[in-house]
Amino acid sequence: MGKRKRGTHLGQVVDDEDGAVSREPDRIVVSQIRNKHRRSAEYAKLKQEKKLVKQKRLKARDAAEKRAVELGEAPPLRKVPRTIENTRELDETLAHPDDDELYADDAADEFSGHFNLEHTPKLLITSSSWCSIITIKFIAELLRVIPNCHYYKRGSYELKQIVRYAKNREFTSIIVIHDNRKEPNGMLLISLPDGPTAHFRLSSLVLSKQIKGHGKPTKHLPELILNNFTTRLGHRIGRMLASLFPQDPNFRGRRAVTFHNQRDFIFFRHHRYIFETKDIKDVMSKITTEKCSIKDRDSVKVKKPSKQAVISRLQECGPRFTLKLLSLQHGTFDSKYGEYEWLHKPDMDTSRRRFFL
Repeated sequence: MGKRKRGTHLGQVVDDEDGAVSREPDRIVVSQIRNKHRRSAEYAKLKQEKKLVKQKRLKARDAAEKRAVELGEAPPLRKVPRTIENTRELDETLAHPDDDELYADDAADEFSGHFNLEHTPKLLITSSSWCSIITIKFIAELLRVIPNCHYYKRGSYELKQIVRYAKNREFTSIIVIHDNRKEPNGMLLISLPDGPTAHFRLSSLVLSKQIKGHGKPTKHLPELILNNFTTRLGHRIGRMLASLFPQDPNFRGRRAVTFHNQRDFIFFRHHRYIFETKDIKDVMSKITTEKCSIKDRDSVKVKKPSKQAVISRLQECGPRFTLKLLSLQHGTFDSKYGEYEWLHKPDMDTSRRRFFL
């Protein structure tokens, strides 16, 4: 095979044996262009060509769909892009809507009393023995988000003593915020009186004041949105998170709290949705007549009355953070003799397409 030498064109190959030059089809490799300005220009040109090809393909697809609708036929199916979510590994524990065994388990689990409206959620929230200012601010914002939530300073009390104290005073859940290096990095959620206990890693914390254009929430009970908890474990975690909020939201407050699960990361968001009326102005139309005088032949502008439409938009109230489940334990917190329902281990991360929630 010939070997490319410095100084030859992209379309030429020099044979080392006899020095003969053989022509190849001109093919410009952008990464091999040394001149920065010429390389940038060629890359922009290549990108524009790809964009035009894509636009042409989309126009042809839309035209085919329109033609099929006009003929009364079914439009051709669109290609579904391959993502990590729709190519996930098959999980035998996926929860189906018609699963009678799942409904039987829900009727007998620890959260059945909450969903049967037998009691109102009452939360105790605390921190580690020593906590930073950011953790205190984060807890203050959680007190505004979660109704009927009370903060107690941790002091030197052990967690088992706090659990006994909360049981005697009829608390339904305990939230413990851990921090490391002056930043919150973990959350422990204990359901009372019989558990379970979930340990989450907390990351990507953004307080309300750091969110541009954030709103101030009212004291109305919020709506709760749980999204994409599809497995048995995810269903159980979703019910555990739902037990923190009352089941009778006040829609007048227009508050919405969202726990969105994606790739086993649980994203928390807090919004207010707002309804506004917006004027929709019609385009000025020109009316010309042929059988009128010269003065009347000029275009006459007719302004139609404006229409009003109701639009909705979201205003984030904050805070926002991300949770990653590390363990789920039977009963209340017991680090020594506790039995784990699920425990994350490093050897479980064998594939990017394997999810547990």
